[in-house]
Amino acid sequence: MTEKQRTAQLSVFSNTLLVVLKLIVGFYTGAVSIVSEAAHSAVDLLAAVIAYYAVRQADRPPDERHAFGHGKFENLSGAIEAMLIVVAAIWIVYEAAGKLFKPHTPEMLEYGMALMLLSVVVNIFVSRRLMKVAKKTGSQALEADALHLQADVWTSAGVLIGLAVIRITGWAWIDPAIALLVALIVFKAGYDMTRKSFQELTDISLPQEEEEQIKEIVARHNEIVDYHKLRTRRSGSHRQVDMHIVLYREMHLAQAHAVADQLEGEIGEALAPCEVVIHLEPCDPEKYAQHCPLQIEPPKK
Repeated sequence: MTEKQRTAQLSVFSNTLLVVLKLIVGFYTGAVSIVSEAAHSAVDLLAAVIAYYAVRQADRPPDERHAFGHGKFENLSGAIEAMLIVVAAIWIVYEAAGKLFKPHTPEMLEYGMALMLLSVVVNIFVSRRLMKVAKKTGSQALEADALHLQADVWTSAGVLIGLAVIRITGWAWIDPAIALLVALIVFKAGYDMTRKSFQELTDISLPQEEEEQIKEIVARHNEIVDYHKLRTRRSGSHRQVDMHIVLYREMHLAQAHAVADQLEGEIGEALAPCEVVIHLEPCDPEKYAQHCPLQIEPPKK
């Protein structure tokens, strides 16, 4: 089992525990904010299961039907998770809106406050672990899961504060008001994730800073006269780059191939995991008059 798969499993286990505890305490105390948090965690659990499946699929090597690998499973997973978050936010609004006009004072708030504190601590630990592995491996599925849990940290903290205020003041309307605030935070997280996931599903180019890295690497090679048709995209945790480079027309094939191999290796290492494909073109003297002599001068002895 890979590190990505073990980390995804950790998220499944932690979310399962929190969903069960929040449902029990939410119905026991009658706090709609805790029940809304249980719904949020249930969505997180489903998202964690999807992420675990996506990570397992994405780690499979290319085959006859998927010559470019299975990385898009992670992108698809992120899109599904994001839409689930939006659905959860809508459900929370529906539940909280009715209670806002008919507030009910929750009971045994100490249990709810203790559970929210536990939820904050657990989700901070798990989300940091997920994000660390996501950055290390470039996994979009784990990154989406980490963002879920980061949103859960803030919503749990909000519910904790709300329950504390109710405990002190007795203002029952704060409970559904906090639930509505939770819904807004959840919806914003879902919107951001949906946007990012669909961009990568439609093969948007790599971020500008990563393309600048590629250009800087190319500029270090004096043998390359020019380059063009740079195309980049991301498939799950893998980046894919292809480009055309212009070399001296008289350059020996073996030397030209060595230049391309070295360039592919440097770009692949800088943006790992990354697949690079380079097309070689001979220099056109009419286009590159100052940089493309008809013959290469032999090295001086």
